[in-house]
Amino acid sequence: MRDPYLSDSGPQHLESGPSGGRSKRRSFWVELPFLVIIAVAVAVLIKTFLVQTFYIPSGSMVPTLEVNDRVMVNRLAYEFGSAPERGDIIVFDSPFAGDADETEEPVLDLVIRTIGESLGISAAAVPDDLIKRVVAVGGETIEIRDNRVLVDGEALAEPYVAPGVSMADMAARTLRADEVFVLGDNRNGSVDSRRFGPVTESHIVGRTFVRIWPFDRFGSL
Repeated sequence: MRDPYLSDSGPQHLESGPSGGRSKRRSFWVELPFLVIIAVAVAVLIKTFLVQTFYIPSGSMVPTLEVNDRVMVNRLAYEFGSAPERGDIIVFDSPFAGDADETEEPVLDLVIRTIGESLGISAAAVPDDLIKRVVAVGGETIEIRDNRVLVDGEALAEPYVAPGVSMADMAARTLRADEVFVLGDNRNGSVDSRRFGPVTESHIVGRTFVRIWPFDRFGSL
């Protein structure tokens, strides 16, 4: 009696020969451009809407952040009704960014940089952004007197400030609802709101939440 599961020509076997291997290789090279496009798109979305890596180019935030530290910034921190709080370390658009000469970046360099920054492999140079600490928020009155920062007349406890710093007196100033006042932790070596005034919330890139480099100083901020 014939086995109903066998054809007239006998059992059928799947074969993979040289042609099958070539087909798989061709399929990979055909798919590669699409994979690259998807990777770039994902990287751009991450960098644009979620997190971005920055490196610290100066000593304005010493001792909290050292030169060449790498930090990650949450770009959604102040979306959906959230607002900056005192003590937050923020990245924001530099008021001096327009002073720098702008050059067009080659497309390939842009793609490589974007992917690297999104994955934390490289970090954005920060000529167009600054990183400082929020010391006063909208509606508060800030002044500097006798080497102390006062908010609504009360002196701030600032354990993060570099030791031995000195600050010139600054007259009291009340912030608008959409403004924050920022200072570097290294008050002697920081260009901050004492010079360029309060930062409007619409100019904030995001909140720094973790130091990722060097590894021996990895931790939340």
